[in-house]
Amino acid sequence: MKIDALRVSDEVRDAIASRQPVVALESTIFTHGLPRPRNVEVAMRGEEIVRQGGGVPATIGVVHGQPVVGLSPEEINELAYDDDVTKASVRDLAYTAVSKKNAGTTIASTSHLARAAGIDVFATGGLGGVHHGAAQTFDESADIYSLAQTPIVMVSSGAKAILDIAATLERFESLSIPVVGYRTNRYPGFYVVDSGYDLTARVDEPSQVATMVEVQRSLGIDSAVLVANPVPADEQLDPAELEAVLKRAWAAAEEQGVHGQASTPFLLDFIRQATEGRSLDANVALYYNNVRVALAIATAMVVGDR
Repeated sequence: MKIDALRVSDEVRDAIASRQPVVALESTIFTHGLPRPRNVEVAMRGEEIVRQGGGVPATIGVVHGQPVVGLSPEEINELAYDDDVTKASVRDLAYTAVSKKNAGTTIASTSHLARAAGIDVFATGGLGGVHHGAAQTFDESADIYSLAQTPIVMVSSGAKAILDIAATLERFESLSIPVVGYRTNRYPGFYVVDSGYDLTARVDEPSQVATMVEVQRSLGIDSAVLVANPVPADEQLDPAELEAVLKRAWAAAEEQGVHGQASTPFLLDFIRQATEGRSLDANVALYYNNVRVALAIATAMVVGDR
């Protein structure tokens, strides 16, 4: 029995072969992260930003059980409006071939599939990481461990605000995953510019990231390069407001007995409602900004290879 485990669109395949800049984009942002119809609007706008900058977008998801690199507009719309859509990490990809379900791909699986197709750069919003209380629950995102063995450039605005940022940064260090601030010496706080933690590495130009990738490849280092790109300062949430809302969110989760996989959507939804949607606006703003930076890096990498 022969299975076509991965489908790469003709546009993406041709762009990779001709050394055009390609940016991978995840699908969980529109399958699980944003409300309708804004989810489709954001997905399409992300692709448009890449095209306007001279690149080719490669939105990645699972369609009827088959991973796809380079979803069509129709497929994006189908996944975005599928009430039964699941979320697929790397461990789930094989089972989707059995379930035949649509799925949004997480950071871990999007990175894996992007590299399988030959894509070097990936733009997302916020990373998964170490959850509060992980010393007892062992609740850590698979994103961390996948990035430790996936040689891709990941542009994000830090780990999601509900996570234990200090522990997440320590885990990155333990797994030898380089984290570099993009024009900043501080680790971004997702909805806010500054998480309160210093970074030991900083880059100011896309070409410097391209140099890092070239050196890692030459040395046989297989980890991702995490580019920490802050949300634009004029579009961040008020830091004091976010801190207060986070305390209320965690208290509500504890009171209602919300734990495990249910914690993240509960907390993010609590923050969205408490900020009257301003957290959603910040999320969208940082995502678009990350797409632009990812395209600049992808372009620098292509130019450096010529």
